[in-house]
Amino acid sequence: MKHFATDDVEVFSYQRTKVGNELCGDDYFYLSTDDYFICVLADGLGSGGNAKDSATAVVQIVEQYHDEDVGTIMERCNAVLVEKRGAAVAVFKVYFSKKEFVYSCVGNIRFFLYSSSGKLTYPLPVTGYLSGKPQRFRTQNYPYEQNSTFLIYSDGFHFNGLKGMLDSVRPLRTIAEDIKNRPLLSADDATFIIGSLY
Repeated sequence: MKHFATDDVEVFSYQRTKVGNELCGDDYFYLSTDDYFICVLADGLGSGGNAKDSATAVVQIVEQYHDEDVGTIMERCNAVLVEKRGAAVAVFKVYFSKKEFVYSCVGNIRFFLYSSSGKLTYPLPVTGYLSGKPQRFRTQNYPYEQNSTFLIYSDGFHFNGLKGMLDSVRPLRTIAEDIKNRPLLSADDATFIIGSLY
């Protein structure tokens, strides 16, 4: 499990490869600047090398163009997947000064934001996947409160009682360890990223 922290955000991330495979078909990237935090999670279709190639191509785009707006980044991610297998992709950007989240997703990646006042935000993804074909994106903006917690994960994980887990007064690391140690209900690649916004 990886750990990352600044004055604005703390993050734990974990990835598990499908049983029997050497390469994980999921890939992710996050970065914090003075102004924003950006995160991408990509789940390449299928598993193994071709899935990895698609997911990594998406991640490299976000690394290169992280200063652009989320809608433009999603268009770039879609374009890079021409003649590749395709991928489910979620990108979000947190603007610290405005206390605002901008989120866009195509495919089977789940995202939850739990506010310090007890509100659970769950933006609905667009069904399908990115493959280089013309695609409409839904980019959603919403405010967040200080000390909110977010969780994003690929479809290798399944959760019940998610609100109760995020509502916990336990340290973020403890919650992350709890998620990591849960038995997987599928044999798929599995990735989660959990973070607190200060």
